[in-house]
Amino acid sequence: MKITILDDYQKIISKLNCFDMLSGQEVQVLHETEKNPLKLAAQIQDTEILVLTRERTKISETLLQNLPHLKLISQTGKISRHIDLEACTKHRVAVAEGVGSPIATAELTWALLMNTVRQIPQAIEGMKAGKWQVNIGQTVHGKTIGIWGYGRIGKIIAQYAKAFGAQVLVWGRENSRNQAVTDGFDQAESKTHFFEHTDIVSLHLRLNEATTGIVTEADLLRMKANACLINTARAELIESGALINVLESGKQIFVGVDVYEEEPVDDPNYQLLHMDHVVCTPHLGYVEKNGYELYFSKAFENVLNFIKGRPTSIANEETLI
Repeated sequence: MKITILDDYQKIISKLNCFDMLSGQEVQVLHETEKNPLKLAAQIQDTEILVLTRERTKISETLLQNLPHLKLISQTGKISRHIDLEACTKHRVAVAEGVGSPIATAELTWALLMNTVRQIPQAIEGMKAGKWQVNIGQTVHGKTIGIWGYGRIGKIIAQYAKAFGAQVLVWGRENSRNQAVTDGFDQAESKTHFFEHTDIVSLHLRLNEATTGIVTEADLLRMKANACLINTARAELIESGALINVLESGKQIFVGVDVYEEEPVDDPNYQLLHMDHVVCTPHLGYVEKNGYELYFSKAFENVLNFIKGRPTSIANEETLI
């Protein structure tokens, strides 16, 4: 079968150890993202199996109806809103779900948090410009770190915070808040209390219809002066336009972001890149070699099992009937 791997920005996938699993198969790897579904379909017209790099390409009805030979989509990581599962089922395209790990994202979150709180990137840029100690950051020790979403990643961040001598305040679903209390952390009385009483807010929610825009402009305006917002989850968790509005309002907050509404961000004039109190990273949360080996080895395993007639991890099993 003809296999296509999409969105290999870094030209790294063919260099992974697990890529050898596809030895003997007909494989093409695309390095540039094509947002237009008709243009993408023209590039991969004969493809029978698609391997997705996380959520970089949207699998829509328009794309599917123009890929008549497509039989399987193998996802790296978990299936999310980027895949129209109903449309896949309609077009008899099986979707195999992959695996994920919280480690790389949690570590990137903490690195981004530290860089934002201590303003390390700004100091580096100042030094490159011949300026010595252009700013003064803050320590994490003694701060209250607010974690919205006490799941696999949120739990790790809470332990990092504890190790650094910070207090932890958790907000989210009742079950996760109760678990946080069981683990020895505090829960917020309300969303308003959460934003008003934290020095650093870190978002760790899954994006769905209920969580889209769940962080509002009013929430951000409630944050303390000189507080920090860290988002390595999804940009769409924050109400569209709210972050820019708050930053331009004169509200003094610091922001670290790894996720954006439209990716990749390749415009050097992108607004957040030119704001002094913002640290941007290019969606590096899951981009780490061991993680890639994990994600793609499982995706390739699902591909090979499908080819052998023993499909695994299929989310829409009705397509196999």
